[in-house]
Amino acid sequence: MSMTPGQLADAVVRGAALAAVAAAVVVGSTHWGVRRRRLAPFGWWPRFVRGWSDPLVRPLERRLLAAGGNPQDAPLWLIGVALVFGLLAIAATRWVLGTAVFLQSMQNAGARAWLRLAVAAATSLLSFALIVRVIGSWLGIGRYHRWMRPMYFLTDWLVEPIRRRLPAFGVLDLSPLLAYLLVLLVRSVLLDRL
Repeated sequence: MSMTPGQLADAVVRGAALAAVAAAVVVGSTHWGVRRRRLAPFGWWPRFVRGWSDPLVRPLERRLLAAGGNPQDAPLWLIGVALVFGLLAIAATRWVLGTAVFLQSMQNAGARAWLRLAVAAATSLLSFALIVRVIGSWLGIGRYHRWMRPMYFLTDWLVEPIRRRLPAFGVLDLSPLLAYLLVLLVRSVLLDRL
């Protein structure tokens, strides 16, 4: 049984993500073995692992040290980073493939179906931008951070008028939540009418 190009791409990305996580686990278990004195620090295996993993582990150690953390935790962070990026790569690949299949199926659709698609896409983009904006504010990443500027650009036209009209609730800002609920309401009404 042969695979379609989409299935092949998905399998390749899943395999690469699994290999990255497995390599990070090897690095983490080797570092753990050296710290627990189960492996000699200058044995052939720890030197081999350090040789190919140091370009990945050293920057993590520096970041942890700068943040006041323990640089010995860098291999654990490497496993976490590999896992998160692997899952994101799999999700992005599946999203791209799904979008391509969906757009191909929409090829012969009428104007009404395309209008429904445009409404769904626009409201999904706004919802995503609002969620990222809120999570960024929780993490202390504000509007002037280069990764957050597009989120604020996409949502300020909706959030700022709500914020001006909403009474103050102390440090709690409910305007993004109300904007999110408004986007969901508009989406529901528009999709029901189309």
